[in-house]
Amino acid sequence: MSELKITVWKRYGHDRLYVNLPNGVAVAFLDRHTGEVTILRDEYRTAATQALVQYLPSADPPAPPPRPPAPPRPAPRPLPELGREDDLALREPGKALRDKLRDEGPGPVERFVDLLLRRETEWDSWRKGLAGEKRVGRELRRLSADGWFVLHSVPLPRDVDIDHLLIGPGGVFSINTKRHPDKDVWVGDDVVKVDHGKPQPYLRKSRAEARRVRRVLERYCGFEVPVTPVLVFVDIRHLDKVPTLLDVRVYEERAVSALAPLRGVLRPEQVRQLYEIARRKPVWENA
Repeated sequence: MSELKITVWKRYGHDRLYVNLPNGVAVAFLDRHTGEVTILRDEYRTAATQALVQYLPSADPPAPPPRPPAPPRPAPRPLPELGREDDLALREPGKALRDKLRDEGPGPVERFVDLLLRRETEWDSWRKGLAGEKRVGRELRRLSADGWFVLHSVPLPRDVDIDHLLIGPGGVFSINTKRHPDKDVWVGDDVVKVDHGKPQPYLRKSRAEARRVRRVLERYCGFEVPVTPVLVFVDIRHLDKVPTLLDVRVYEERAVSALAPLRGVLRPEQVRQLYEIARRKPVWENA
């Protein structure tokens, strides 16, 4: 019927199309949120339905265009041979710091003078870090009973290392230890503050480290590897972290046992494969 007119009505959260007679009397309306048609004057049912048909949602919406196929994953690289000198499973916690202290640290006389003058040196921070890595290493060793493997002081290019690498049924965790005796630590979404001091880039570095670990492992295994960064604080007085921090796990040293019951991320054969990859020192040379 040509005399029927369509008008738009939006109010109070509604969005409707009304079918009206020339005198403005409504005979039907379409709720555009739900697609439901309500007939107000039954004698105009057919005409009103015909007027609204072009606005009705299609019963069979067009199928979305096919997604382009994912690029093929590169074939896994062959693993290098595992010699005793390249087996990271034989490393003790804090090896990199221990080697630095041995090769670059002060001699007995210099240590005596520093102690006499009570001056803080870079070597003191190395010694504190070494003590922290040893203690966290002992805690992580307990997780082996739950099917986890742990590696320590995994060397990366440019004279840096991963303090600990934990591999098990709950995934892969790159662990960075920080020792701040008798200090208060606050962890935000992007920064860490120790005793309300200047912001520390611990979170940014931990995230970057986890990405490097993932890239290395995926070169050799042929499947996606979830790697989670972890910050562990040693000897601190109090730890406070924001609840919105979800991508980095933060613990005090004794709380790392919370990782032990995690399950369902990696199958046992994947855990073993990743451990066999990660323990080989040469795979990290181009991390």
